Amino acid sequence: MGVRLRSLVARVLGAAVLASLLLVAATALAIWWTARQDSRPQSDAIVVLGSAQYNGVPSSIFEARLEHALSLHEAGVAPVIVTVGGKAAGDAFTEAEAGRDYLAAAGIPTEALLAVPEGVDTLESIRVVSDAFAERGWSSAVLVTDPWHAMRAERMAADAGLSAQSSPTRQGPAVQTRVTQFRYILRETAAYLLYRATGESVAGAPGIG
Repeated sequence: MGVRLRSLVARVLGAAVLASLLLVAATALAIWWTARQDSRPQSDAIVVLGSAQYNGVPSSIFEARLEHALSLHEAGVAPVIVTVGGKAAGDAFTEAEAGRDYLAAAGIPTEALLAVPEGVDTLESIRVVSDAFAERGWSSAVLVTDPWHAMRAERMAADAGLSAQSSPTRQGPAVQTRVTQFRYILRETAAYLLYRATGESVAGAPGIG
């Protein structure tokens, strides 16, 4: 390999590495920016993305999302709250059922709740919610999830044909410390880029899949 060719290869590789770093940095910044937004337009439904539950009791991450959805409903953002999420092997409850029961106990009327008990990750959950919306003639949603998860959830919803914006939680383990926030942003950056490249979801921290 001649000197000129080696120099050209080095420049091409260097440019590729720089472009990759810029893409990662830009994506992480966009995730951070989206996490700081709070969109709550009048919509057909509020969609609470599921997280872990323990024998019907929502985890702290899931509870923070449900409490936020409760406040959005009380503010008149949408007439219905949709809870979504399946269950792991051996579980007696789905995430959707645990979320619905929590909100019912908080005083939300039965007719204002819809449980969609399917979905093992964000992508599958968004797709089954899209099907449920189509069956009812709905099209617009406010997504409730963790701040760092919001951008990927919005993208998946748009790809599934939903007109969706996010109103992220401001409480819970995902926002407790700077270190936790940084770790979640890194995981979401990888998950978002993988989704854009392959169209597939990826499992990660609670609520990140």
